[in-house]
Amino acid sequence: MERKRVNASNIRSVGYDSRNRVLEVEFSNGGICQYAGVAEEVYRRLMNAPSPGSYFHDNIEESFGAKRIR
Repeated sequence: MERKRVNASNIRSVGYDSRNRVLEVEFSNGGICQYAGVAEEVYRRLMNAPSPGSYFHDNIEESFGAKRIR
């Protein structure tokens, strides 16, 4: 999955698979997690948020099941 860099202190890049509704987040510490069942609108809001890190924490981190892949 191709990820795009974001301007956030704790997130390095974000990718999205619209077919499978999977959000992939690469953290600044090198870890990568995939979040299942994420709507495309949530991904768009994350990418356009003034603070992607805050949006992730408030709207994604606790709301979707995560699978650590690295």
